[in-house]
Amino acid sequence: MEKQEFIKQVNEVLAKEFETEISAITPEADIKETLELDSLSLVDMVALIEHTFGVKIKGQEITTVKTFENLYDFIYERLNQK
Repeated sequence: MEKQEFIKQVNEVLAKEFETEISAITPEADIKETLELDSLSLVDMVALIEHTFGVKIKGQEITTVKTFENLYDFIYERLNQK
């Protein structure tokens, strides 16, 4: 999958799940602020990503991800490690 297609898919999945306008999801935007995530919904986001993209994320790994750009790179790397 090309990275642009992948980014579009990530944005669509997150916007739908967290009821956020897709236009609010930009590479430099803060994930927690944009999706209004608390610690419980952050766990939901991780589970959604794992299920949708078939990747495994360890608990502490996600704490380094702050922006959507970080998230895209993080997931894309894992997809390419398969």
